[in-house]
Amino acid sequence: MPNLKNAKKALRQNKTRAERNKVALAEIHSLRVKLRKAVTSKKVDEAVEVARLVGKKLDKAVQKNLLKLGTVSRYKSRLMKKVNALKKA
Repeated sequence: MPNLKNAKKALRQNKTRAERNKVALAEIHSLRVKLRKAVTSKKVDEAVEVARLVGKKLDKAVQKNLLKLGTVSRYKSRLMKKVNALKKA
């Protein structure tokens, strides 16, 4: 446990931020799962809508330094590849 007043405050801030980050990342994860399920069940309209939302959330995560740009680019590329294949089929 921290002894100094500023260290105590820093610990409180870290806990708050970690909780906020966990919620945001969990939301992204659940949306990615929802998109995968929409793609496997061949629901084109739902997949396109969820893909747009996932893209927004991932871009926001990069802005807030929750995820790295390369990671997000890889996720978006893979997801859009599946959605585009579903559109063509």
